[in-house]
Amino acid sequence: MKYLLLSFALFIGGLSHATEPLSGPAPDFTLKSRDGKNIRLSDLRGQVIMLNFWASWCGPCRQEMPLLDELSKRYSRAGFTLLGVNVEQDTAAGEKYLQDTPVSFPILWDPTSTVSKLYNIDAMPSTVMIDRDGNMRYLHRGYKPGYEKDYKKQIKELIRE
Repeated sequence: MKYLLLSFALFIGGLSHATEPLSGPAPDFTLKSRDGKNIRLSDLRGQVIMLNFWASWCGPCRQEMPLLDELSKRYSRAGFTLLGVNVEQDTAAGEKYLQDTPVSFPILWDPTSTVSKLYNIDAMPSTVMIDRDGNMRYLHRGYKPGYEKDYKKQIKELIRE
């Protein structure tokens, strides 16, 4: 029941889109990636970073994932890195989803929600845009078709800086 209520709260939170400007340094972290390597955020300094927090049970996350993969492929050569941060305690559900919907960008596992808490994530999906200097610039809560237009605009803006 507790997980059902949390899922519902996160789903409801994902229904309203709020793009918020952010400022300040992005909290550094290291998480294990899907391929078993540790990825440290600060090692990516100099890149525009998109952190996308998601879960396999989240309908909007599932809808958004293929669109994120397109963004990753389109802008990666321009200094853009997308990191998908799966927030589920059991990574098996995330793995199963990714077998059915493969993506080319790194997937990181946050089973204890350590990084989610660092970034005060309170809706699924949530996306944080980080500039080349390691500063948080934008936060997106939720996803509905069309939000990727905002992502493209912000990616281009941050790449040009």
